[in-house]
Amino acid sequence: MKGLRNNKWTRAAIPALLLHCSIGTVYCWSLVKSDIAEYIGRSKGEVEWAFSIAIFFLGMSAAFAGRIVEKDIHKSSLIATCCFVAGFAGTGLAVQLKSLAGIYLCYGVVMGIGLGLGYLSPVKTLMLWFSEQKGLATGLAVAGFGLAKVIASPVMTGLIDSVGIIKMFYVLAVVYFIMMFAGHLLLKKPDGWVEEQGTGGAKVGEILKNPVFIGIWLMFYINITCGLALISQEKDILTTMGVSAAVISLVSSMSAIFNAGGRIGFSAAADKLKDRNTIYKLIFILSIGISLITIFTNAVNNGIVILAVILLCVINAGYGGGFSNLPTLLSDRFGMKSISQIHGLALSAWAFAGLSGNQLSSYIVSATGSFTNVLYVTTILYAVALVISFVLVKSSRTD
Repeated sequence: MKGLRNNKWTRAAIPALLLHCSIGTVYCWSLVKSDIAEYIGRSKGEVEWAFSIAIFFLGMSAAFAGRIVEKDIHKSSLIATCCFVAGFAGTGLAVQLKSLAGIYLCYGVVMGIGLGLGYLSPVKTLMLWFSEQKGLATGLAVAGFGLAKVIASPVMTGLIDSVGIIKMFYVLAVVYFIMMFAGHLLLKKPDGWVEEQGTGGAKVGEILKNPVFIGIWLMFYINITCGLALISQEKDILTTMGVSAAVISLVSSMSAIFNAGGRIGFSAAADKLKDRNTIYKLIFILSIGISLITIFTNAVNNGIVILAVILLCVINAGYGGGFSNLPTLLSDRFGMKSISQIHGLALSAWAFAGLSGNQLSSYIVSATGSFTNVLYVTTILYAVALVISFVLVKSSRTD
């Protein structure tokens, strides 16, 4: 029993999944935003900002709370639990009170802080326990974040139909508290682990000026921005092509599975490579390739549904793989000391991409009426990221 209570699965992998499968339901916002907008008498565009605020605070809280996570994972995971659950339940109350500002505060700010700390807390612990398979470990955990939408979507839909939109938030707040608190209690670094000695943590100014870090940040930012630009248009692209609602739902689940599979597959494959940056190069090359094929065949306008589905699945896989490969690439370049702080700073790219990705594609579609034009822009951005991966992200470790 002692071995069962003190191994890499019960002390790292399972608690990470409990935390990430809970906070990953932030991506279920698309399921509830219309009902919320109708209930409080606001437009969907106004309500949509709650999600953007949540992603922004996710990235920024991770960036600024890296030292807290580095110092005490139990404190950070407990704060994450309290903030996420309070924000989730508070969103239900704000909806009940028909307060848009309350929704922004609860779902956006409070829950966003819980998201950032909850996302970051298990990562270093996973890499310590799975020192020979860091990519597989972080991939499994981050896959939980991607799979959360697949798991929670039918549950949330069922609860909305049975108890209503407000009580759905209250019921799931209790469920997520139990899951996250259990993850918080189980999460533990390996016995005998001693932090590397040194003065304080990493110096933020030096990290932000480091060319390798800048290159990784830019690659990560571009990958998320392009991913969100296309993923956010998934339903509209397929609807324009005349695809039925049932098939769209099936494609949505399929693309979510590719998102999660990319998180595991790309990061696990990186464990066997000499340089993990090769994975980012592969992601960008695949994304450019499928985008060019889709452009040249004019797949959207010509109704080539299978090609559009392949595009969405490839983009989703690369989007997920970019997340899971980030902490391990950073640890290879900068070492394990202060990795939580460095990873947190890199996640600030997620904050800004959360504000720019959806808006980029929405602007292009509204201005030109063409989804293909979105592909032109994202293909150029992927090409820029590919150049950065060769030029800035050197293979030697930076201490």
